[in-house]
Amino acid sequence: MSFQHLMESVGKTVDAAGVIAIVLGAVVATLIAAAAILRREDADRTYHTYRKRLGRSILLGLELLVAADIIRTVAVTPTFESVGVLALIVVIRTFLSFSLELEITGQLPWQKTSTHPDHRPHGTARQQPTQP
Repeated sequence: MSFQHLMESVGKTVDAAGVIAIVLGAVVATLIAAAAILRREDADRTYHTYRKRLGRSILLGLELLVAADIIRTVAVTPTFESVGVLALIVVIRTFLSFSLELEITGQLPWQKTSTHPDHRPHGTARQQPTQP
């Protein structure tokens, strides 16, 4: 198997992982929301939680799809035309990612200063109450 064939296969695999992340995330988010509705939980909270879970799965899928495009373009067909198309795809998907991040968290990615538990920067532990 040649390097180009291998990279094409890797790109297709990462593409499939991106689609699976979106579909599986949508199914899981929908099932969790449906269960919350059946338990008659707060509809507003259920809706916002559903949107957040769905948005996160779409973001993950978009990241994987961009990675697959980069792998295929750089490793398989590195022409000026293919790199230009890749740049356009990355710009569009990056815009979508920023838009989704803003919808999910209410903040742009570089504005992560909230103390809300769902908005903690990576690696930041939740504060535990101290015992007297």
